[in-house]
Amino acid sequence: MAAFKAFLNSPVGPKTTHFWGPVANWGFVIAGLVDTQKPPEMISGNMTSAMCVYSALFMRFAWMVQPRNYLLLACHASNESVQLYQLSRWAKSQGYMQQNAAKAE
Repeated sequence: MAAFKAFLNSPVGPKTTHFWGPVANWGFVIAGLVDTQKPPEMISGNMTSAMCVYSALFMRFAWMVQPRNYLLLACHASNESVQLYQLSRWAKSQGYMQQNAAKAE
């Protein structure tokens, strides 16, 4: 019980935005995972690229802010992974990946 009370009153506990911001951002990760089941033609290259930049910037922020926000870092690292996968699906559907494979041969 003491550990729970300590977490509840900590600088990154549920009484702060350091907790609820990352919890809300997990929605981006879930949405990205759901979108992996959709055809790649439905992916917006611009939006996916923007999400990649957004998550990269906020991973740095999560690391630099005091106290370090590991929950936010984990959330944006997960989102970065999902968005990079989506970006690769989009690039393949647009023919960008095939051009690189043809040049390599």
